[in-house]
Amino acid sequence: MIKFYYHPSPNPAKIALFLEESGLPYELVPVDTQKGEQHGADFLAINPNGKTPAIFDDEVGAVVFDSNAILLYLAEKSGQFLPADPVHRADLLSWLMFIATGIGPFSGQAVHFRHFAPEPKTYPLNRYDFEAWRHWRILDARLTQRQYLVGDTYSIVDMAFWGWARAIPFIIGDDAWSQLPNVKRLFDDINARPAAQRADNLKTAHAFKTAIDAETLAAMYPQNARLVAA
Repeated sequence: MIKFYYHPSPNPAKIALFLEESGLPYELVPVDTQKGEQHGADFLAINPNGKTPAIFDDEVGAVVFDSNAILLYLAEKSGQFLPADPVHRADLLSWLMFIATGIGPFSGQAVHFRHFAPEPKTYPLNRYDFEAWRHWRILDARLTQRQYLVGDTYSIVDMAFWGWARAIPFIIGDDAWSQLPNVKRLFDDINARPAAQRADNLKTAHAFKTAIDAETLAAMYPQNARLVAA
């Protein structure tokens, strides 16, 4: 059984989709990051970085954290959603890391500076908005003449893509879909899959906090305490 430490946000969504697609049995363990539960000792024993998602595979006693590492681990464990062809496997590693080191970090920083950072923020918002757009446009160009991001079959790269694509309007603006038609097409294709609908419905499995209040901001952005102390 896989214990899946989950919050309804982009990175855990990738793992939820894989688990629903693969049929691997799992137990959902909610971690309410807006209440700061990711900073508690119990969760830090699972992921010392204090972020969701993480998994514990009790079949072998393995802990895995970081969403892209988890995708690779589960794909190798189950033998699903990994291309057999070595050229496509190399492609998969490149594009999975592109999402891990580009799409995720720049999208996350764009969200922070667009929606949550105090003023002045013109310079950082310009930088991260520009980089988020640049990375999403690379994916849009990649999808111009192909159905999926790697090879001709659905893979863990598409699942990693879906986790972040769900938040595109919040990341870079409501007009983003019109400028990223190929990204939108793949996003819609994945959304139509029953497993994606089940993964999306996990957000209602627990009463996660939704209010953005002082507790939430302190849990999500603990660095701000240093500004008060200064």
